[in-house]
Amino acid sequence: MTDGLGPNVPRRLSAPAVMGSASSAPDDLAGRSASEREIGWFAETFSRLTANIGLALRGKDDQVNLALLGLVSEGHLLLEDVPGVGKTSLARALAESISGSWHRIQFTPDLLPSDVTGISIWNQARSAFEFKPGPVFSNIVIGDEINRASPKTQSALLEVMEERQVTVDGTARPVPRPFVVVATQNPIEMDGTYNLPEAQLDRFLLKMMIGYPDRAAEADIVLSRHGGPPPVLQPVVSLEEVTKMVEVTARVRLDPQLVNYAVGLVHATRQSSDVRLGASPRGSLGLLRASQSLAAAEGRTFAIADDVKRLAVPVLAHRLLVAPEAQLRGVTAERIIVELLTTVGVPGGVTG
Repeated sequence: MTDGLGPNVPRRLSAPAVMGSASSAPDDLAGRSASEREIGWFAETFSRLTANIGLALRGKDDQVNLALLGLVSEGHLLLEDVPGVGKTSLARALAESISGSWHRIQFTPDLLPSDVTGISIWNQARSAFEFKPGPVFSNIVIGDEINRASPKTQSALLEVMEERQVTVDGTARPVPRPFVVVATQNPIEMDGTYNLPEAQLDRFLLKMMIGYPDRAAEADIVLSRHGGPPPVLQPVVSLEEVTKMVEVTARVRLDPQLVNYAVGLVHATRQSSDVRLGASPRGSLGLLRASQSLAAAEGRTFAIADDVKRLAVPVLAHRLLVAPEAQLRGVTAERIIVELLTTVGVPGGVTG
């Protein structure tokens, strides 16, 4: 069985030779394009994270790389696949690999919005209400089986996923930065589940599947675990380094023609006769943001058209609503994106 990610996901990334010291992050990050030294440091740090997470998720280098691209883009990640393939393991490994705070929320039908965001409690000694932060106040929030919660509870994440703040009792409270939601859901079991609304799906930068491991990788997993718990990883990157990684990727150069290509690809999803609802401008922003991170991970100070092509499916497919008549013909959102990549031309002068 294939990994279900389509042909346009990033292949295994390798860090180039690091320029300058790799032991600490570059300090000067303001108001300029990313330098070769900063990109070298970024690629080495990215490689360390990949190796550490790979200890918990064997044989899934492409999926690990894609999840890390979401982290360094400060974008949210939706993992959708059948039970037992490592969705939660990947989410936990990602959280454990950095020294920031993280919380796991097990979404259930009886979970309340205040269980996620927090609640104000009356303090008799002070004769005043005190706010008790919920698990959403952390750097990484793991939402396990998010589609098992009611729509009311799911909507508790809408504000914080977009604005990085939570409003309770009329007071807006910012969450720690960087802030990333890593959610999992099972697409097979439908009893007791609630489909995520389009407004929430659109807030996820990436959606990906894990897929079954190949035979050799599965044998390696069985031999290494012997029925025991998964390994507990140690942080290999500080929260400050993650913050600087996010800042470095934001300064990877984007050629105006490349921007026009990405926007044209997103615009084409709205014109397809097989699509009921195309990708929003948030899709254009996400596609270019993820392309910057992929470029940095591959040691480049600039993004190219190939970055956009490789990320188009995981960034855009979950934002599309396929028309019912197209669904009857077996058309999927992933297939539509792949076909558009062959019809939307790359502007002259754009590499890749």
